[in-house]
Amino acid sequence: MQCKIAIDIGGTFTDFIILSSEGEINTIKVLTNPKDPGKVIKEAIIGLNCNISEIVHATTLATNTLLGQENLEIPKTALLTTNGFRDVIEIGRQNRPRLYDLYFEKPRQLVPRSLRFEVHERVNANGDIIKEVEEGEIENVAKKLLDEGVVSVAVSYLHSYLNPQNELITESILNKYFKYISISSRIASEPREYERTSTTVVNAVLMPIVSSYLENLRSSLPTSNFYIMSSSGGLIDVSEASEKPVQLIESGPAAGVIASASFLPNENLISFDMGGTTAKAGVIINGNFEITTEYEVGGEAHHGRIVKGSGYPIRFPFVDLAEVSAGGGTIIWRDEANALRVGPISAGADPGPICYGRGGNKPTIADANLILGKLGTELIGGNLKLDKESAIKGMS
Repeated sequence: MQCKIAIDIGGTFTDFIILSSEGEINTIKVLTNPKDPGKVIKEAIIGLNCNISEIVHATTLATNTLLGQENLEIPKTALLTTNGFRDVIEIGRQNRPRLYDLYFEKPRQLVPRSLRFEVHERVNANGDIIKEVEEGEIENVAKKLLDEGVVSVAVSYLHSYLNPQNELITESILNKYFKYISISSRIASEPREYERTSTTVVNAVLMPIVSSYLENLRSSLPTSNFYIMSSSGGLIDVSEASEKPVQLIESGPAAGVIASASFLPNENLISFDMGGTTAKAGVIINGNFEITTEYEVGGEAHHGRIVKGSGYPIRFPFVDLAEVSAGGGTIIWRDEANALRVGPISAGADPGPICYGRGGNKPTIADANLILGKLGTELIGGNLKLDKESAIKGMS
């Protein structure tokens, strides 16, 4: 018997839907392994009694990396940019999401200033090369990056969307030293330096995590028909997903919107996707969903919409989603004034919420819901027993 499999890896749980050639549908739910997400997929596939003809995969691995999750670390990333533009990524548009908040802090910089390097090259606004990049300069920078333990490199030069030659030369030199390189003319080839650079940096940060994960997973699958859900709602292959992981940021929630629209064609719907880190909602009008090309990952939400200037800007097509809540694994904590705060860090699946009994010692939304009686005593069909007493102790 043949079957097709849909897989969704979240920060806390991994879900499988198995569709047999006879039309039978089965589901499997297991805890995610943040250190090796593909391990649970391999184990589940081994236990299936069918010949797998196709696998479609959605994941929030990219989102959780940027938002913050226990046992998920951001790879050390560097940025090469045009001389004089070293701080564009930090200055941004000078937007203040909370205008009168004197204590507002911008999101942490994905690339610290010490790992941003200015390169003496220049392309003018017409796309003419005023100064070609020098190979010796890039070689020297590459050696410094190696000494710093850099894993991934982003390259974003002024006006490279008009003429990418200097970026391409830089990439060819860096290829001798680094496996993971993102150049802005390939990732986000359009005007506006800040957004283009931000998109390229986010892509560079995600490349080592996403590409190594997908390549390892593909090598162990019993079929070559393996596709990844993109944030725009379409399917892409492993090669494209590995080169441009920035388009996987809303992979999981986007899949939920697509599925909702397919269940009731030509209807008006609201989809809701509650995960371990965030909860997202999508709107479907007459069977159609909106696509946006401006997005800020990790930003603050106000009435469900991301507040500009509060996250990392990305220029890529996304299914238009509203962030409506924290996720079940989101950590509850107190700030310096002893005020109660929620998120954005998630406990994930390892160690997970306190009530999972897997070593977690930080209270989460799941612990609060268990104490309030909104959760039962077990999850995953009885395979995960919830410890209410420990949740109460941890919340006090």
